Amino acid sequence: MSVSGTASIQDGKAIRSRGWLALAALLAATIFLIDTFSPLDMAIAVLYVVVVLFAASFVEKAGLLVIAGACIGLTVLSFAVMHSENYSLSATMRGLVSIAAITVTTLLSLRNREATGVLRDQAALLDLSHDAIFVRDTADTITYWNQGAAQLYGWSRNEAVGQSATDLLRTRFPAPRAEIIAEVLRTGRWDGELVHTTRDGRLVTTMSRWSLQRDARGRPVATMETNSDITERKQAENALHQAQADLAHVTRVTTMGELTASIAHEVNQPLAAVVTNGEAGLRWMRRPVPDMGEAELSVERMIANARRASEVVARLRALARRGEPVHVRLDLGEVIEDTVALIERELSSHGVRLDMALDPTLPPVLGDRVQLQQVIINLALNAIQAMDGEAREHRRLRISAAPPDEECPGVECPGVAITVEDDGPGVDEEKLPVLFNPFFSTKKDGMGLGLSISRSIVEAHGGRIFATRGGDGPAARGMRFTLILPFAKETVS
Repeated sequence: MSVSGTASIQDGKAIRSRGWLALAALLAATIFLIDTFSPLDMAIAVLYVVVVLFAASFVEKAGLLVIAGACIGLTVLSFAVMHSENYSLSATMRGLVSIAAITVTTLLSLRNREATGVLRDQAALLDLSHDAIFVRDTADTITYWNQGAAQLYGWSRNEAVGQSATDLLRTRFPAPRAEIIAEVLRTGRWDGELVHTTRDGRLVTTMSRWSLQRDARGRPVATMETNSDITERKQAENALHQAQADLAHVTRVTTMGELTASIAHEVNQPLAAVVTNGEAGLRWMRRPVPDMGEAELSVERMIANARRASEVVARLRALARRGEPVHVRLDLGEVIEDTVALIERELSSHGVRLDMALDPTLPPVLGDRVQLQQVIINLALNAIQAMDGEAREHRRLRISAAPPDEECPGVECPGVAITVEDDGPGVDEEKLPVLFNPFFSTKKDGMGLGLSISRSIVEAHGGRIFATRGGDGPAARGMRFTLILPFAKETVS
């Protein structure tokens, strides 16, 4: 605003103030004339409190004291004019009552001005906040709207006050609104993420904090809502999540490249069996006396092997697919068995013996099959490659799934513990704390992303993964990776 504009506003306020002051003087003069010349035998001077209350709305403290003093002076002057020659106790008492009323009204007005000033200063402090702060009553009607709210949402204070907060902002709640209100009434506070719509139609995500105000009887009066704009942060988090998903997809495709030979082996086996059984079936039917029983068995074996090939292809397509994780109830035993089928060729070519111990009584877990397969494949391939320098008789890979006990020392871990253990050289103790850090690798040609992505996947499933040295004692060799996945909630007693 320009200097001339500010000066014009100040001049306008001064003119209005002089007008109100003239009106107060006229009102005081009218009361004085009535009090002095009216035959009414009553405390007319008490009406000067109206002048004091009226003046309190537009004059400062010093001006109010001057006006109150003038009203008291007019009361005394009127008393002197009317009763200088005819003094009476009742008239004196009426005069004292009027003076007392003017004095008390002045003191109360000054105290009210002081309290109002404190509240105004506090409201001004709230306007300094970058957060959007507003107050709404029990009917959800906005009663206060700070400058931060005006800047974030686009409505001025005059436009927002009196509106329903939920309707004005078209609030999207993370849970039913009735449940949130019930929690506020029970605890006096609530915090969570809300999505609001601004005046120009933009969606903003806010971290919202609600605080309930109660009266002296403990009844709810109003709720103060403080909202911090986290829209950019949420967008950054979503972008990071998408980048992690893309990186995990690239890792899966890279892993499939490493498993090409195993894939060919897995698919060729059932296809070769289909051809063999087909040729056998033809021979049985071309005999001088066709053996239809044997031919039927050959066809059944062909169908079984064709289905096996189809299942292999389906598993590989699932591993390579790109999309959002889908968490469903999973039997970890089946997941591990399907995963092991994908690495059979690697086990054979590296001369590694596989030992599996899968508890058949484990309850299901909630997770994404493809992502969990990715984790297990990554751990298994790391273990297989780590044992390349060992004698063939010492190359042993152990995969187990059981309830956690010593694998989760000192921590309550209600879930399934999947352990992948090898007999390779292992990792030095000082490197264990950084083993899951991005870009840290113990391989010469490693990228250092496999274990980091595996940890992200496990933690996204609500679990945890850690590594320890395999075996017992100082001469222990190999590595043991343990991942804990929680049971599906509905199965927990």
